[in-house]
Amino acid sequence: MVLGMSLATFTFLHVLISLVGICSGLVVMFGFLAGKRLDVWTAIFLIFTVLTSVTGFGFPFDHLLPSHKVGLISLVVLAIAIPARYLFHLIGAWRRVYVIGASVALYLNVFVLVVQLFMKVPALNALAPTQKEPPFLIAQLLVMAVFIVLTIFATIKFHAEPVRAV
Repeated sequence: MVLGMSLATFTFLHVLISLVGICSGLVVMFGFLAGKRLDVWTAIFLIFTVLTSVTGFGFPFDHLLPSHKVGLISLVVLAIAIPARYLFHLIGAWRRVYVIGASVALYLNVFVLVVQLFMKVPALNALAPTQKEPPFLIAQLLVMAVFIVLTIFATIKFHAEPVRAV
């Protein structure tokens, strides 16, 4: 039992929260690329991304796991990105700080999604059962490369264009 729920129910809730965070984060990323702020999507993304990391610590564990380290890194990144957005209102360098922080937080969630896919999807697990095999490493490198490119363009586009609330 976790928070009064069965482990299966808690896992389902955690996965659902994670998917909402990832999907809303992708909408926010495309907003960056279009020079649009997308306030409602941003709030959904940030709330659900924080909840993803927080609920990740709700699973039973007896030592610090790699997933916990990713969750901690994500929470630190979000602890910088959220004030950049809501406290410093994207003024000056805070706009760039926010875009990079939000992009890194989204990347970390997608990174974990790829890990989980290789663990849970039989066809992917057969390709990389220990997650040290080339298919897993190639998949993660491709995801990282895509996010580096998207973050660079998002930082340029969102920074250079006048931002319109939507």
